[in-house]
Amino acid sequence: MESMTTQTQDRARLLELIKELAVVRGRVTLSSGKEADYYIDLRRITLHHEAAPLVGRVMLDLLDQAGVEAQAVGGLTMGADPVGTAMLHEAGRQGRALDAFVVRKAQKSYGMGRQVEGPSVEGRPVVVLEDTSTTGGSALTAVEGVRQAGGLVQAVAVIVDRDTGAAERIEEEAGVQYLYAFGKDELGLD
Repeated sequence: MESMTTQTQDRARLLELIKELAVVRGRVTLSSGKEADYYIDLRRITLHHEAAPLVGRVMLDLLDQAGVEAQAVGGLTMGADPVGTAMLHEAGRQGRALDAFVVRKAQKSYGMGRQVEGPSVEGRPVVVLEDTSTTGGSALTAVEGVRQAGGLVQAVAVIVDRDTGAAERIEEEAGVQYLYAFGKDELGLD
């Protein structure tokens, strides 16, 4: 467990980087089909040399503080992929065993025909990840795929919550808690 000072510094620096690199202002249509006055492109963070390790630490701390235990983390490709790998690497650095997995949008029709790729999630406690969520649709698709593969979903965790109903929908439809590292208020977005 890292010291509280380090956690606070990691959070502060990651928030700074998100504001600087990921928040794009201007009218955009989101993957949910909804329109917004800004876009949060978290791939600019999760694939960034300085920010990615911070994502791993902040997201692991988020799970630890919520008392959520998981043996694997992952979500719908592609937003969740770098979040899961950042957490996997940070856990390894801390001497903790944590696998990552990738959930395809649809089951493969060839090869092993799997929808969930990586080490098996069957019978294991897992956390479904997303970089950010507007309606919760991607996370719910991932939860369904993971449950079909036998994974025991403990929670859904995102880096940024847009406060647009995803939390409520995920908690209601998937019956698991929804965790987020940063709220849109922390990003200075109304």
